[in-house]
Amino acid sequence: MPRRRRRDLLEQRRFLAPALIAPAVVFVGLLVGAPLILSVYLSLTNATAGSLTGGFVGFDNYTSQWSDPNFRTAFRNTIVFTLVANAIVVLGASVLAHFLIREFRGRWLMRFLVLLPWAAPVALSTIGFLWIFDSLFSVVNWTLKELSLVDRFNPPQWLGEPNKALAAITTVHAWRLLPFATVIMIAGLASIPKEVNDAAKVDGATGLKKLWFVTLPLQLPIATIAVLFGIVFTATDMAVVYILTRGGPFNSTQMLPMWAFQTGIQGGSLGEGAAVALFLLPVLAIVTVLMLLFARRVEVT
Repeated sequence: MPRRRRRDLLEQRRFLAPALIAPAVVFVGLLVGAPLILSVYLSLTNATAGSLTGGFVGFDNYTSQWSDPNFRTAFRNTIVFTLVANAIVVLGASVLAHFLIREFRGRWLMRFLVLLPWAAPVALSTIGFLWIFDSLFSVVNWTLKELSLVDRFNPPQWLGEPNKALAAITTVHAWRLLPFATVIMIAGLASIPKEVNDAAKVDGATGLKKLWFVTLPLQLPIATIAVLFGIVFTATDMAVVYILTRGGPFNSTQMLPMWAFQTGIQGGSLGEGAAVALFLLPVLAIVTVLMLLFARRVEVT
């Protein structure tokens, strides 16, 4: 009888829900919470490589980094890089999703090809772009030369000029994120009831009118989540910049994750590196809260 009473007690929602979610909370706490607490501690000390302890220096690491022109360049580049890359991703994913949702021959093959950039290892695919943007053997430059769009003897140096290098990095990252956003957009379009589309046709809403007044409002909540994930992935990514430019030329493509790595790991200043990495935390937290509130407000019930 007592055993049955305990079993009935566990089946109650107030006990069952915490019991089911507790393993996930513990896992996230250990995986994210512990490194975050350690990073906050290191950012307030003068810890160096080889030691996870140091003397307390308060906010000196933050102020010294803010006065560093390389840090300010990395901060500005991170914001520009994130906004431009996600704008490209949202626009491209919207177009692809509306195309791939239709019935046509070879649709599954097209969906498979669209997903390939997301499935491929980021290091392997980015190394491929090293050849695409190579100063001597660039396939992009070869195409532009054949079309007589650039000087045959002085082609663009995609990874050797500041503005072009930043554009190249942005393009590669947008290419990486496009499949993920496209899948989310397709899921959003597929969730729209068929009756809604039929009613729109009856009311004469076709083409752009249907897109603006019917499809977009219904798709906006899930599109907001796609943008949110894209912002987080882009702002915290280091692999693309590390492989393509290492932050060069002359720190012109420096990003905060890359600058944190160079300062904390390669430079040996763990405290300053942790401070650089934590500059993104309040920005991403504010963006996340605002976008989730926006998604909740525009949610269609």
